[in-house]
Amino acid sequence: MHTLTTGLSRKILMRLLVGILILMAILGLNLDYLQSLYFSDQLTIVGWVINGSIVLLFILGLVRIARLLLRYAREEAALHKVVGNVEAGLSDTLKGVNPNSLISQRYLAVSQLHEKHAAINHAALASTLLAGESTRLSFPRFVNSILILVGVLGTIISLSIALLGASHLMDVSQGIGGDMGMVIHGMSTAMSTTITAIVSYLFYGYFYLKLTDVQTHLLGNLEQVTTLYLLPKFSGSEESMLAEVRGLVSSLYQVARQMELGQSQYTEAGSQLNGIINRLGSDMNVLTRDIAEIKAILRDGFRLPAGDAE
Repeated sequence: MHTLTTGLSRKILMRLLVGILILMAILGLNLDYLQSLYFSDQLTIVGWVINGSIVLLFILGLVRIARLLLRYAREEAALHKVVGNVEAGLSDTLKGVNPNSLISQRYLAVSQLHEKHAAINHAALASTLLAGESTRLSFPRFVNSILILVGVLGTIISLSIALLGASHLMDVSQGIGGDMGMVIHGMSTAMSTTITAIVSYLFYGYFYLKLTDVQTHLLGNLEQVTTLYLLPKFSGSEESMLAEVRGLVSSLYQVARQMELGQSQYTEAGSQLNGIINRLGSDMNVLTRDIAEIKAILRDGFRLPAGDAE
């Protein structure tokens, strides 16, 4: 029986759903503070733009992670379906399996190589699959790398705004109230963008790592199924081939021994047959002489001429 674990993708999906619900609950409980931090007394749209960009990247990245987790859940189901078909002894290994699944494509690739009498390079197949699946993580990897950097960029821009307001404070010709508000706005925006980036990065980074774990787990299971179930069906390993050759040589040796024994038996039978023929020849000579003597006795007894006795 196979020992593949099941349901890892669905477990991570459930964690993602629970994490989103918890995050929404925390945001709801702190709605007043968030209102004052992100929306109240905003002198510029810098905070909205930067925080909106961070949230947009965060949401897009989570959507991509969720879609990949759903895909890997289907791949796990297809993988276990193939294993079940093989262990059930079904002739159609891909019965009930999505033809676009990874295990279906691997099965077709191995079968085609087998039909063409080509060597099945398992390492090459695994490397090709890994390279193809790694490209699917390009966008989540990009979001994971840039998410914290957007927060840093927002902090830098916000501090620049605060410094601009501080420089105006140094000019006595400018009003103090508006410049002090600009300083406070810049510091508040810097804090808000930093908080948004850090919280988003921590939440997103955890599920991005879990996505890579799911991918690694799935590909490992696929290679395990290939090694245990597919390769023995289409091609033997070097050790098994050597064992088969060794068994074939042993069988040929036994056949040769039997042929040698049969040849010796045939030789002995020929010798016996030759002896029988020689004995039959001598017996025939004796029988011929006996018949001649009987004919002579009959001719003499019945006083027959030599021609009548014949």
